[in-house]
Amino acid sequence: MNDHEVNLRDWIGRERVQHDQITAAPLAGLSATLDRDDPAPHVGDALPACWHWLFFLPRIPTNALAADGHATQGGFMPPTGLPRRMWAGSRVTFAHAPRIGDEVRRVSRIADVTEKHGASGRLVFVTVQHEIHTPRGLAIQEAQDLVYREVPKAQGGVTARNPDVPEAVFSRTITPDPVLLFRYSALTFNSHRIHFDRRYVTDVEGYPGLLVHGPLIATLLLDLLRRETGDATVCSFSFKAERPLFDTAAFSIHGRAESATHVSLWALDADGQRAVQASATIA
Repeated sequence: MNDHEVNLRDWIGRERVQHDQITAAPLAGLSATLDRDDPAPHVGDALPACWHWLFFLPRIPTNALAADGHATQGGFMPPTGLPRRMWAGSRVTFAHAPRIGDEVRRVSRIADVTEKHGASGRLVFVTVQHEIHTPRGLAIQEAQDLVYREVPKAQGGVTARNPDVPEAVFSRTITPDPVLLFRYSALTFNSHRIHFDRRYVTDVEGYPGLLVHGPLIATLLLDLLRRETGDATVCSFSFKAERPLFDTAAFSIHGRAESATHVSLWALDADGQRAVQASATIA
């Protein structure tokens, strides 16, 4: 273990407390973005699973942003010194749903920081634990995995083959055009330029197109489940990003019930390779 890694691991245990209020406008915006025909949200309505990602947003001053549109590193998050950041996945459990009008509190803690070296260079994995409380007590627990990495010298396609995927029972095709990505970035106050600045993402970071947000794909998977199951309550949800999706081609989302309470969900890229795997337990 080198000195730099020891310094990064000093961030383990750091906490941050944030306060917010669940309001109707972001819910109406996401419903429109997902092409849902939902009634207008009102005080007392419960949040759909993982729509809590619309709150506790990172309102960083513009002069504190790095060149990629993200907040400069340091402070709560460890200063990895690596330019690329990806939300690699989450594991979420729901005790109860926050409701419109709730005053909510989120306690966040750095649970782990691990440095590795792979074929693409140095990698740093950060796990952040979140607890969201409403006036009725602890509502949501989430372990969020972030990965930081170097910019590769030559940007190439992902060549590794994913495991075979099961036969889907319900599916949708998603066309990730720039408007969809811009709307989701606006709803989540996400200024990361890889999602909306084509010149930056192709010329500077070397990607073939705009990247689809990991949590947007997860939200689309949960929306697919919601369309299929109606009023089923999501008790837990997890997702893991395996390869990027871009706005250069449509992708597909799929699901199947493995039992009365367990549903497998996944997203496939245009070549039929799995980009995101997910699962949910329902009641």
